[in-house]
Amino acid sequence: MREEGTIAVVGETLVDLVQLGAGGLFDAVPGGSPANVAVGLARLEIPVRMIARLSDDILGRRLRAHLAKNRVDLSHAVAVAEPSTLAIVAVGLDGRPEYEFRMDRTADWQWRDEELASAIDASVVAVHSGSLALTRSPGAEAIVRLLQRARATATVTYDPNCRPLVMDSPTETLTRVEELLEIADVVKASAEDVAWLLPGRELEDVCAEWLAVGPALVAITLGEDGVVAIGPESGVVRRSGRSVDVVDTVGAGDAFTSALIASLHGRGLLGEARREQLRAIDAAALAEALDDAVLASALSCTRRGAEPPTRAELASL
Repeated sequence: MREEGTIAVVGETLVDLVQLGAGGLFDAVPGGSPANVAVGLARLEIPVRMIARLSDDILGRRLRAHLAKNRVDLSHAVAVAEPSTLAIVAVGLDGRPEYEFRMDRTADWQWRDEELASAIDASVVAVHSGSLALTRSPGAEAIVRLLQRARATATVTYDPNCRPLVMDSPTETLTRVEELLEIADVVKASAEDVAWLLPGRELEDVCAEWLAVGPALVAITLGEDGVVAIGPESGVVRRSGRSVDVVDTVGAGDAFTSALIASLHGRGLLGEARREQLRAIDAAALAEALDDAVLASALSCTRRGAEPPTRAELASL
């Protein structure tokens, strides 16, 4: 039986200007790591609320329409006058994206506490955030305070999703990551994140150290090689990647995050009252959840841009 309860996602909703082949053309597509996670959850038929600052400019209206079309609840989104954030994405021959950002004084980073005061209610069983929203002042501090409050009633999930070009130094960013490890129940990072934050470290060692800070689950994705994860009862669990024809990897990590949260939701492991059950997840159940997430990530790589799969697409494989 599917569990009830809403997932709230807080963070940036921006437009990715994605390069189309080698011809110099670009396509404007909705993006932003938290927004991608919200869309991924909605496509997996999980009730999801996007807590975002949406501009009324041309790009902002496009972002709002995209989220609404995917049945993401926008009742707690804030309409603002600041312009939308723009990311320019060039995709290499290996399918990996290279980013540039236009983000000075844009809507996503200007959160005030009063805008978030009523964002979380009794219907919310988990709150997800990450990436630039948790590193850009002044809004980052307001979001951290929201996550601290949310922990009293909900599971907190976190993805650092590092963007070195527009984040502080690795040392400064790691300080914020460590602060959030003390709040989060579920942490998902990539091998690239860890290599930037903690160069030369073994991934299993990082998983274990981060778990000891407080989370119930830490997962580090390995690209085409799958994922390594750890929980207090499960121990270290490794799952292989899926072989697919890669178009690009834009949004692949976000698709993984959506499917992992959805899998935990379906197992009734989200919400403050289920925190101990989440910590007690065994190796078999964790492996199943990771396999769901790996599959969702692989499918997203077969498409251009951030296009997470639907529940029906996952069920058909």
